[in-house]
Amino acid sequence: MKRIIIVCVLITLNITYMHAQPDRVTGRNFATRSEVIAQNGMVATSHPLATQVGLDILKQGGNAIDAAIAANAALGLMEPTGCGIGGDLFAIVWSAKDQKLYGLNASGRSPQALDLEYFKKNNIDKIPAYGALPVSVPGCVDGWFELHDKFGEMKMKDILAPAIAYAREGFPVTELIGYYLTLSSRRFKDYPNFADVYMPNGEALKKGDVFKNPALANTYEKIARGGADAFYKGDMARTIAKFLQAEGGLMTYEDFATHDSEWVEPVSTNYRGYDVWELPPNGQGIAALQILNVMEGYDVEAMGFGSPEYVHHFTEAKKLAFEDRAKYYADTDFNDIPVEQLISKKYADERRKLINPNRAGRTYDAGELEKGNTIYLTTADKDGNMVSLIQSNYRGMGSGMVPPGLGFMLQDRGELFALEEGHFNVVEPRKRPFHTIIPAYHERW
Repeated sequence: MKRIIIVCVLITLNITYMHAQPDRVTGRNFATRSEVIAQNGMVATSHPLATQVGLDILKQGGNAIDAAIAANAALGLMEPTGCGIGGDLFAIVWSAKDQKLYGLNASGRSPQALDLEYFKKNNIDKIPAYGALPVSVPGCVDGWFELHDKFGEMKMKDILAPAIAYAREGFPVTELIGYYLTLSSRRFKDYPNFADVYMPNGEALKKGDVFKNPALANTYEKIARGGADAFYKGDMARTIAKFLQAEGGLMTYEDFATHDSEWVEPVSTNYRGYDVWELPPNGQGIAALQILNVMEGYDVEAMGFGSPEYVHHFTEAKKLAFEDRAKYYADTDFNDIPVEQLISKKYADERRKLINPNRAGRTYDAGELEKGNTIYLTTADKDGNMVSLIQSNYRGMGSGMVPPGLGFMLQDRGELFALEEGHFNVVEPRKRPFHTIIPAYHERW
């Protein structure tokens, strides 16, 4: 049978509406934006220049993986309010050669010296949103090289060349990014090194300003020449660790030097003929599968998309999934997460019984189980390889921590750890925090 493959994403699992109008004949709504169709490849990102960078890589003979890395590098420069090499990365790759899906978890871990006792001893009852303490090791760069080593075709110096050129020569700031940079500048203007990178001439960048980031260009060049080791085992790692310790953090050079990404098996459910694939925790991807399983028990078409009945049932399904998310989703190296049970049809049938069709539930408990602002991009090439990739710093730009001379901000994902004894996601040494960003992949047979 002919297979139709769709690559998409669910980031925050919110309901999204497209601008639509009713068809004159059927009366049903249809989107007014035409599909984009191509024969030899496709790149979709949140920035036109980054999209063009990815397309240029395809035209030069690169594959979908090369294009994804190039576009991500460009976005780290052009949309620092949502991503960058100070953050983490997750990806799902369809290999045309292997006819197989691959999942990559390139999220970083907490410092070896950070544990629950540290917070108790210092009378800290909530992990701060900003500063050095919530910084976990950034996994993006290692993620690039894991993807490249397994699937890439072009040399990394050529893949990163467009982003390096834009960083040196500059590019015009778009309206939305200018807006968020202005907000971030108000928050971070007094943080060390922030103004040096993001407030040239002492002013916040705004729409139309030409932004140059020579420090990031130098960083990208070193990574292109020296590989992941240049970031995790060289002077950059020492600079970052020294800076964070001076700002009150516990990150060390060894925390960087021992970092590694993990190839994982994607998990799936079938929703009305569509196989929907996500990555297992420490991300929240399986919440999407849980919601689909619950919604499959209703006649969604009869409800009508966007109707009060639809919104009610979708919202209640989301509540049920998010209660499980809060209790069970965490680093699988530290916990035996019951993924198969959580995404089973049987479990969804039991959870669906809790939904009152006429009234919103005030509270739900997580299920009882048997023990045992962000960017997204997608690429496809002429051979059928496809990449679904998401990469983020968390809370927009991240922690406010800009290491000297490197041109980027570090993430603050560590804020998402729990400070509750026995919680699946409790803070522990070298543990990956719960993650909100998720790539997804759909197939229809």
